[in-house]
Amino acid sequence: MGKLVTMPSTPNFVRSNFKLIRTIGTVASPYTGKLRTQEYDGVFWEATVSLPPMRRNVAKNWQSFLLECNGMVNQFKFADPDALTNQGTYNADDLKAKNRINQTANIELDFNTNNTIVAPSNTTPFANALVGDFISVTGSRFPENNGTHKIIAKANSYTLTLQPENTITLTEDLNRPACNIKSNQKGSTGLNLASSSNSATGTIKKGDYLQITASSTTGANPVQYVMVTEDATLNVNAGEDTYGVKIQPKLRTAITENHLIRFASPKGMFRLTTKDVDWDADNISNYGISFSCIEVV
Repeated sequence: MGKLVTMPSTPNFVRSNFKLIRTIGTVASPYTGKLRTQEYDGVFWEATVSLPPMRRNVAKNWQSFLLECNGMVNQFKFADPDALTNQGTYNADDLKAKNRINQTANIELDFNTNNTIVAPSNTTPFANALVGDFISVTGSRFPENNGTHKIIAKANSYTLTLQPENTITLTEDLNRPACNIKSNQKGSTGLNLASSSNSATGTIKKGDYLQITASSTTGANPVQYVMVTEDATLNVNAGEDTYGVKIQPKLRTAITENHLIRFASPKGMFRLTTKDVDWDADNISNYGISFSCIEVV
Protein backbone atom coordinates (compact mmCIF):
# COMPACT_ATOMS: atom_id res chain seq x y z
CA MET A 1 0.00 0.00 0.00
CA GLY A 2 1.43 3.37 -1.05
CA LYS A 3 1.55 6.62 0.83
CA LEU A 4 -1.15 9.29 1.01
CA VAL A 5 -0.58 12.27 -1.32
CA THR A 6 -2.42 15.57 -0.84
CA MET A 7 -4.34 16.73 -3.92
CA PRO A 8 -4.40 20.52 -4.55
CA SER A 9 -7.71 22.13 -3.58
CA THR A 10 -7.83 24.77 -6.31
CA PRO A 11 -8.85 25.35 -8.97
CA ASN A 12 -11.84 23.02 -9.12
CA PHE A 13 -12.36 20.85 -12.19
CA VAL A 14 -14.27 22.28 -15.15
CA ARG A 15 -15.37 18.90 -16.50
CA SER A 16 -15.86 15.53 -14.88
CA ASN A 17 -17.14 12.08 -15.69
CA PHE A 18 -17.98 10.13 -12.53
CA LYS A 19 -19.24 6.56 -12.69
CA LEU A 20 -19.83 3.47 -10.58
CA ILE A 21 -18.42 0.22 -11.95
CA ARG A 22 -20.02 -3.10 -10.96
CA THR A 23 -18.76 -6.63 -11.48
CA ILE A 24 -21.77 -8.76 -12.46
CA GLY A 25 -21.66 -12.15 -14.15
CA THR A 26 -24.49 -12.99 -16.55
CA VAL A 27 -25.66 -16.18 -18.26
CA ALA A 28 -28.58 -16.15 -20.70
CA SER A 29 -30.45 -19.30 -21.67
CA PRO A 30 -30.18 -19.86 -25.45
CA TYR A 31 -33.64 -21.46 -25.37
CA THR A 32 -35.75 -19.10 -23.25
CA GLY A 33 -33.67 -15.93 -23.07
CA LYS A 34 -33.97 -15.97 -19.28
CA LEU A 35 -31.03 -14.18 -17.71
CA ARG A 36 -29.26 -15.25 -14.54
CA THR A 37 -27.02 -12.76 -12.77
CA GLN A 38 -24.36 -13.03 -10.09
CA GLU A 39 -23.06 -9.96 -8.26
CA TYR A 40 -19.46 -9.91 -7.08
CA ASP A 41 -17.63 -7.70 -4.59
CA GLY A 42 -15.84 -5.67 -7.26
CA VAL A 43 -17.83 -2.39 -7.06
CA PHE A 44 -16.01 0.95 -7.15
CA TRP A 45 -16.06 4.52 -8.44
CA GLU A 46 -14.04 5.83 -11.37
CA ALA A 47 -13.59 9.43 -12.55
CA THR A 48 -12.07 11.35 -15.44
CA VAL A 49 -11.56 15.04 -14.73
CA SER A 50 -10.22 18.13 -16.50
CA LEU A 51 -8.82 21.30 -14.94
CA PRO A 52 -9.27 24.82 -16.38
CA PRO A 53 -6.42 26.42 -18.31
CA MET A 54 -3.73 27.45 -15.81
CA ARG A 55 -0.55 29.45 -15.90
CA ARG A 56 2.63 27.71 -14.86
CA ASN A 57 2.65 29.15 -11.31
CA VAL A 58 -0.63 27.26 -10.63
CA ALA A 59 -0.07 24.25 -12.88
CA LYS A 60 3.13 23.36 -11.04
CA ASN A 61 1.06 22.30 -8.00
CA TRP A 62 -0.94 19.82 -10.08
CA GLN A 63 2.14 18.59 -11.95
CA SER A 64 3.87 17.90 -8.64
CA PHE A 65 0.79 16.12 -7.29
CA LEU A 66 0.53 13.83 -10.32
CA LEU A 67 4.21 12.97 -10.16
CA GLU A 68 3.99 12.27 -6.41
CA CYS A 69 1.18 9.79 -7.09
CA ASN A 70 3.84 7.57 -8.66
CA GLY A 71 1.41 6.06 -11.15
CA MET A 72 -1.00 3.69 -9.41
CA VAL A 73 1.23 3.26 -6.33
CA ASN A 74 0.15 6.12 -4.05
CA GLN A 75 -3.31 7.28 -3.03
CA PHE A 76 -5.22 10.52 -2.50
CA LYS A 77 -8.57 11.69 -1.16
CA PHE A 78 -11.05 12.59 -3.89
CA ALA A 79 -14.78 13.32 -4.27
CA ASP A 80 -17.34 13.79 -7.03
CA PRO A 81 -16.30 17.29 -8.20
CA ASP A 82 -19.90 18.39 -8.82
CA ALA A 83 -21.15 17.30 -5.38
CA LEU A 84 -18.58 18.57 -2.89
CA THR A 85 -21.31 19.92 -0.57
CA ASN A 86 -24.23 17.76 0.53
CA GLN A 87 -27.83 18.98 0.21
CA GLY A 88 -28.98 17.60 3.57
CA THR A 89 -28.99 19.93 6.58
CA TYR A 90 -27.17 17.69 9.07
CA ASN A 91 -25.02 20.17 10.98
CA ALA A 92 -22.04 18.17 12.24
CA ASP A 93 -19.01 16.69 10.50
CA ASP A 94 -19.66 13.03 11.34
CA LEU A 95 -22.32 10.48 12.25
CA LYS A 96 -21.69 7.29 14.18
CA ALA A 97 -22.75 3.74 13.38
CA LYS A 98 -25.33 2.20 15.70
CA ASN A 99 -25.83 -1.56 15.58
CA ARG A 100 -29.28 -1.48 17.09
CA ILE A 101 -29.86 -5.08 16.02
CA ASN A 102 -26.86 -7.36 16.41
CA GLN A 103 -28.11 -10.92 16.87
CA THR A 104 -24.86 -12.78 17.54
CA ALA A 105 -26.53 -16.18 17.99
CA ASN A 106 -28.78 -17.98 15.51
CA ILE A 107 -32.49 -17.51 16.07
CA GLU A 108 -35.68 -19.13 14.76
CA LEU A 109 -37.74 -16.95 12.43
CA ASP A 110 -41.01 -17.10 10.53
CA PHE A 111 -41.02 -15.30 7.18
CA ASN A 112 -44.56 -14.41 6.09
CA THR A 113 -46.12 -13.21 2.84
CA ASN A 114 -47.44 -10.08 4.59
CA ASN A 115 -43.76 -9.07 4.88
CA THR A 116 -43.49 -9.75 8.59
CA ILE A 117 -40.72 -11.68 10.30
CA VAL A 118 -41.57 -13.18 13.67
CA ALA A 119 -39.24 -14.59 16.31
CA PRO A 120 -40.42 -16.76 19.23
CA SER A 121 -42.58 -14.70 21.58
CA ASN A 122 -40.32 -15.46 24.54
CA THR A 123 -37.42 -13.64 22.85
CA THR A 124 -36.74 -9.94 22.28
CA PRO A 125 -34.35 -9.70 19.31
CA PHE A 126 -35.94 -6.50 17.98
CA ALA A 127 -36.15 -4.58 21.26
CA ASN A 128 -33.84 -1.80 20.07
CA ALA A 129 -34.96 -1.71 16.45
CA LEU A 130 -36.43 1.52 15.07
CA VAL A 131 -38.80 2.07 12.16
CA GLY A 132 -36.61 3.11 9.25
CA ASP A 133 -33.67 0.95 10.28
CA PHE A 134 -32.08 -1.49 7.85
CA ILE A 135 -31.35 -5.10 8.80
CA SER A 136 -29.25 -7.79 7.14
CA VAL A 137 -31.05 -11.14 7.25
CA THR A 138 -29.60 -14.60 6.55
CA GLY A 139 -30.88 -18.13 7.09
CA SER A 140 -34.01 -18.41 4.95
CA ARG A 141 -34.28 -21.14 2.31
CA PHE A 142 -35.43 -18.47 -0.18
CA PRO A 143 -32.90 -15.91 -1.48
CA GLU A 144 -35.51 -13.14 -1.65
CA ASN A 145 -36.00 -13.36 2.12
CA ASN A 146 -32.31 -12.80 2.79
CA GLY A 147 -30.37 -9.59 2.27
CA THR A 148 -31.02 -6.01 3.33
CA HIS A 149 -34.55 -5.02 4.33
CA LYS A 150 -36.00 -1.79 5.71
CA ILE A 151 -38.17 -1.87 8.85
CA ILE A 152 -41.48 -0.10 8.12
CA ALA A 153 -43.39 -1.16 11.26
CA LYS A 154 -42.62 -2.71 14.64
CA ALA A 155 -45.43 -4.53 16.42
CA ASN A 156 -43.36 -5.61 19.41
CA SER A 157 -39.86 -6.78 20.34
CA TYR A 158 -40.23 -10.00 18.29
CA THR A 159 -42.32 -8.92 15.25
CA LEU A 160 -41.26 -6.60 12.41
CA THR A 161 -42.83 -5.58 9.12
CA LEU A 162 -40.28 -5.14 6.37
CA GLN A 163 -39.88 -3.52 2.98
CA PRO A 164 -37.93 -6.22 1.13
CA GLU A 165 -34.94 -5.17 -0.95
CA ASN A 166 -35.29 -7.29 -4.10
CA THR A 167 -38.92 -8.39 -4.20
CA ILE A 168 -42.46 -7.18 -3.55
CA THR A 169 -43.24 -9.72 -0.86
CA LEU A 170 -41.37 -12.22 1.25
CA THR A 171 -41.87 -15.92 0.55
CA GLU A 172 -43.40 -17.96 3.36
CA ASP A 173 -40.70 -19.85 5.23
CA LEU A 174 -41.72 -20.95 8.70
CA ASN A 175 -39.72 -22.15 11.70
CA ARG A 176 -36.32 -21.50 10.16
CA PRO A 177 -33.95 -22.52 12.98
CA ALA A 178 -30.64 -20.86 12.05
CA CYS A 179 -31.36 -17.27 11.05
CA ASN A 180 -29.21 -14.26 11.79
CA ILE A 181 -30.11 -10.57 11.91
CA LYS A 182 -27.55 -7.78 12.17
CA SER A 183 -26.95 -4.11 11.35
CA ASN A 184 -24.24 -2.42 9.29
CA GLN A 185 -22.87 -5.66 7.86
CA LYS A 186 -20.73 -6.36 4.80
CA GLY A 187 -23.03 -6.43 1.77
CA SER A 188 -25.67 -4.21 3.38
CA THR A 189 -27.30 -1.47 1.33
CA GLY A 190 -28.53 0.39 4.39
CA LEU A 191 -26.81 2.07 7.34
CA ASN A 192 -28.12 2.56 10.86
CA LEU A 193 -26.59 5.74 12.24
CA ALA A 194 -26.93 8.28 15.02
CA SER A 195 -25.85 11.88 15.39
CA SER A 196 -22.34 12.35 16.72
CA SER A 197 -23.59 14.52 19.62
CA ASN A 198 -26.89 15.57 21.17
CA SER A 199 -26.59 18.98 19.52
CA ALA A 200 -26.10 17.52 16.03
CA THR A 201 -29.29 17.39 13.99
CA GLY A 202 -30.68 17.84 10.47
CA THR A 203 -31.51 15.84 7.37
CA ILE A 204 -29.63 13.47 5.06
CA LYS A 205 -30.99 13.68 1.53
CA LYS A 206 -31.09 11.50 -1.57
CA GLY A 207 -27.97 12.14 -3.65
CA ASP A 208 -25.77 13.08 -0.67
CA TYR A 209 -22.43 11.29 -0.42
CA LEU A 210 -21.05 9.72 2.77
CA GLN A 211 -17.50 8.74 3.66
CA ILE A 212 -17.13 5.43 5.48
CA THR A 213 -14.05 6.00 7.63
CA ALA A 214 -11.55 3.47 8.91
CA SER A 215 -12.47 3.65 12.61
CA SER A 216 -14.20 5.57 15.40
CA THR A 217 -11.30 8.06 15.53
CA THR A 218 -12.01 11.58 14.32
CA GLY A 219 -10.09 12.29 11.12
CA ALA A 220 -9.61 8.62 10.18
CA ASN A 221 -8.98 8.01 6.49
CA PRO A 222 -11.82 6.96 4.16
CA VAL A 223 -12.30 3.29 3.26
CA GLN A 224 -15.42 3.65 1.09
CA TYR A 225 -17.40 6.38 -0.68
CA VAL A 226 -21.18 5.82 -0.95
CA MET A 227 -24.24 7.71 -2.14
CA VAL A 228 -27.56 8.02 -0.30
CA THR A 229 -30.34 6.73 -2.59
CA GLU A 230 -33.42 7.89 -0.68
CA ASP A 231 -34.06 10.53 1.97
CA ALA A 232 -32.96 9.10 5.31
CA THR A 233 -35.54 8.14 7.92
CA LEU A 234 -35.05 10.39 10.95
CA ASN A 235 -36.07 9.49 14.51
CA VAL A 236 -35.45 11.33 17.77
CA ASN A 237 -34.58 8.58 20.21
CA ALA A 238 -33.40 9.05 23.81
CA GLY A 239 -32.13 12.56 23.14
CA GLU A 240 -30.20 11.81 19.94
CA ASP A 241 -31.20 11.88 16.29
CA THR A 242 -31.03 8.47 14.61
CA TYR A 243 -31.00 7.75 10.89
CA GLY A 244 -31.81 4.82 8.61
CA VAL A 245 -29.86 5.54 5.44
CA LYS A 246 -30.23 3.63 2.17
CA ILE A 247 -26.97 3.57 0.18
CA GLN A 248 -25.21 2.38 -2.94
CA PRO A 249 -22.90 0.64 -3.43
CA LYS A 250 -23.17 -1.98 -0.70
CA LEU A 251 -20.83 -1.98 2.28
CA ARG A 252 -17.49 -3.66 1.58
CA THR A 253 -16.85 -4.45 5.24
CA ALA A 254 -18.92 -4.48 8.42
CA ILE A 255 -18.72 -1.37 10.57
CA THR A 256 -18.70 -1.55 14.35
CA GLU A 257 -20.59 0.42 16.99
CA ASN A 258 -19.62 4.13 16.96
CA HIS A 259 -17.63 3.75 13.73
CA LEU A 260 -17.58 7.26 12.19
CA ILE A 261 -19.34 8.13 8.94
CA ARG A 262 -18.38 11.54 7.58
CA PHE A 263 -21.09 13.85 6.24
CA ALA A 264 -19.18 17.14 5.85
CA SER A 265 -17.14 17.24 2.62
CA PRO A 266 -16.98 13.43 2.31
CA LYS A 267 -14.28 11.82 0.19
CA GLY A 268 -13.11 8.43 -0.95
CA MET A 269 -9.61 7.03 -1.32
CA PHE A 270 -8.51 7.01 -4.97
CA ARG A 271 -5.46 6.27 -7.11
CA LEU A 272 -4.54 7.06 -10.72
CA THR A 273 -5.61 4.53 -13.34
CA THR A 274 -2.34 4.58 -15.33
CA LYS A 275 1.38 4.73 -14.65
CA ASP A 276 1.87 7.65 -17.05
CA VAL A 277 0.97 11.32 -16.53
CA ASP A 278 1.01 14.15 -19.07
CA TRP A 279 -0.09 17.74 -19.65
CA ASP A 280 -0.43 20.19 -22.53
CA ALA A 281 0.91 23.74 -22.77
CA ASP A 282 0.66 26.51 -25.40
CA ASN A 283 3.07 29.26 -26.43
CA ILE A 284 2.01 31.58 -23.59
CA SER A 285 2.32 28.87 -20.89
CA ASN A 286 -1.36 28.05 -20.50
CA TYR A 287 -1.46 24.48 -19.20
CA GLY A 288 -4.18 21.90 -19.71
CA ILE A 289 -4.30 18.96 -17.32
CA SER A 290 -6.66 15.96 -17.23
CA PHE A 291 -6.40 12.64 -15.46
CA SER A 292 -8.40 9.55 -14.53
CA CYS A 293 -8.60 7.90 -11.12
CA ILE A 294 -10.27 4.91 -9.51
CA GLU A 295 -11.44 4.17 -5.98
CA VAL A 296 -9.12 2.06 -3.84
CA VAL A 297 -10.78 -1.25 -2.86
